[in-house]
Amino acid sequence: MKKKKTWLFILSLILLLSLCPAAYGGEDGNDPVDKTLAPYFLVEGADPSSDSFPLKDTKVSTTINGVIAETYVTQTYGNEGSVPVNASYVFPASTRVSVHGMKMQIGDKAVTARIKEKEEARQEFTAAKSQGKSASLLEQQRPNVFTMKVANIMPGDTVNIELHYTEMLVLTEGTYEFVFPAVVGPRYVSPSSDQKEGGHEWAAAPYQEKNAAPKGTYDIAVSLSTGVPITGLACASHKINVEQPVDSSARIALGDPADHGGDRDFILRWQLAGQAVKSGLMLNTGEKENFFMLMVQPPERVSAEDIPSREYIFVLDVSGSMFGYPLDTAKELIEDMVSNLRETDTFNLILFSNNAICMSPESLPATDKNVGQAIDLINRQKGGGGTELAPALKKAAGIPMDPRAGTVSRSIVVITDGYMSDEQAIFDIVSGNLDTTSFFSFGIGTSVNRYLIDGIARAGGGGSFVVTDPAEAADTARLFETYIHSPVLTDIHVDYDGFDVYDIEPTAIPTLFAQKPIILFGKWRGRPAGAIHITGKSGTGDYSQTIQVSETAALGTNTAIPYLWARTRVENLMDYGFNGGDEEAVRKEVTALGLDYSMMTSYTSFVAVMDEVRNTTGEGRDVDQPLPLPLHVSDLAVGGGYTIGSEPDILLLAAAAALILILNIRNTTAGSNHAGGKNDG
Repeated sequence: MKKKKTWLFILSLILLLSLCPAAYGGEDGNDPVDKTLAPYFLVEGADPSSDSFPLKDTKVSTTINGVIAETYVTQTYGNEGSVPVNASYVFPASTRVSVHGMKMQIGDKAVTARIKEKEEARQEFTAAKSQGKSASLLEQQRPNVFTMKVANIMPGDTVNIELHYTEMLVLTEGTYEFVFPAVVGPRYVSPSSDQKEGGHEWAAAPYQEKNAAPKGTYDIAVSLSTGVPITGLACASHKINVEQPVDSSARIALGDPADHGGDRDFILRWQLAGQAVKSGLMLNTGEKENFFMLMVQPPERVSAEDIPSREYIFVLDVSGSMFGYPLDTAKELIEDMVSNLRETDTFNLILFSNNAICMSPESLPATDKNVGQAIDLINRQKGGGGTELAPALKKAAGIPMDPRAGTVSRSIVVITDGYMSDEQAIFDIVSGNLDTTSFFSFGIGTSVNRYLIDGIARAGGGGSFVVTDPAEAADTARLFETYIHSPVLTDIHVDYDGFDVYDIEPTAIPTLFAQKPIILFGKWRGRPAGAIHITGKSGTGDYSQTIQVSETAALGTNTAIPYLWARTRVENLMDYGFNGGDEEAVRKEVTALGLDYSMMTSYTSFVAVMDEVRNTTGEGRDVDQPLPLPLHVSDLAVGGGYTIGSEPDILLLAAAAALILILNIRNTTAGSNHAGGKNDG
């Protein structure tokens, strides 16, 4: 009996000890998988090489003319060590940008990078590195995440890397927004993720500790010209200084030099006054092909008198990266949305981190009791664990349809910071359920993964929202309610009468939920003549608009349009799961587009090599540049700890361990009492 009790105690102890790494964020230093699959901290002072190649300066210069933004980003690094350095670092960009230029400068020598197929570029970079030549390699990891590698940077070298890209800004609900992403948020890589999606090595970039001061300076300047008076110009993320020589243009610069601002996205918003924004056509003439951009403003939003019943399934991220400010904001946001449901609506709630738990096996009526239970469940979350969105989405899509199917519209609403790396798998789930469900997304935080947030909405036929400040949560919830309840335009068709066009992107136009323009890119032949007719259904009946092509001048100066067309084509081919499954055909076409338009893609990269052999000894030190954690993101996002209470499996194990210990103690006590009784007798 005594032996049995001993073994029971040992088993209890083993079970409790097995919980310790999960409960306290301990990391096994001998586990190479953990080191490659999750970001890690760079311990200051532990490695003398860590600060040998610091980022000294980031300068951003953006010119916005109308709806097209052209940006130059220059980052300056310096080798302050005593040996040559080979360095790599990760940096973000907008999901909409077309990167079509890179330049490397060391001292007074500059090299313009060339676009090549990814593998060819890698081989050229590797060869240059082994030969002792200074070189740089720019690769796309995600449409909004890039990696830069530099080789043979000699002691005392100062290196400038300049990137040139173009993007189009879209008017939504009367507001324009320009975003410059400043930092890549940490990405969770699921142990079960399909590695064919691409290497995840970039996700292991080191991160500085939370609240660590930025290493270098950060500056951004924006020149804005609209042609009509500007109103409501404001920056939601930084203090700014504004010079406005005339009412239709402005120059914007950071207002506080002490605020480096490199730990959060720069977000600039403005409206136009004096007149309604008009539809427009832009024509570009080129040496080989001509391009056009068509922007059609929708009608004013009209609230539908008879809004159908709706089913909402809210999918809430409660992982470690959401700990603190992001989760608190998400709680407020979802509480506002759930509280404003109508009694004819049904809803459900799924919470996910490493696992997904569902409030109910089926959606529930939006009664006060059910809403109260949902809010109570949300408020008990603290945040902890990984970010397994794909299984949570599968669970959401698998919830039985409302018995009133056909008269009830189903929407899945995802609320997350987007700090995960399996975006493509998520887009596949979303696009695979479009026949029954619309998908909407809310990004929470100062530097969200906009590729995921925008992609869910795009692949799911819905809309995306980003909340950077807790004070915005209630207004954003109300905007969502307006957005989802009354589509602006449906059954949209575009016809070209007497205007010879081809290669139009996108090929299909979804229902327009928000007051944002319909934007089409394409190519044209012959003379710019004829008319473009747009038709659809609005809240007030049939909608139509006609644009006369001959009234638009065809200019060779509209040089951004070809890049925007090519970026849209690549986006539709591969970014959001619309390729039809023919991966090889997509790879060939995307590669050709990248080479033809000197544009960064998943299959093309920029490489720059200096002719001079500078490192004759072959020695060198490899350095992974540490990134700042985004503002308000917890150390839990990068293995800095773990919050007990958010994971069902951890709770079950803890309960089991406690039960075993209790039984062990009770048995021991009972045995002692029984033995004592014998002695007394």
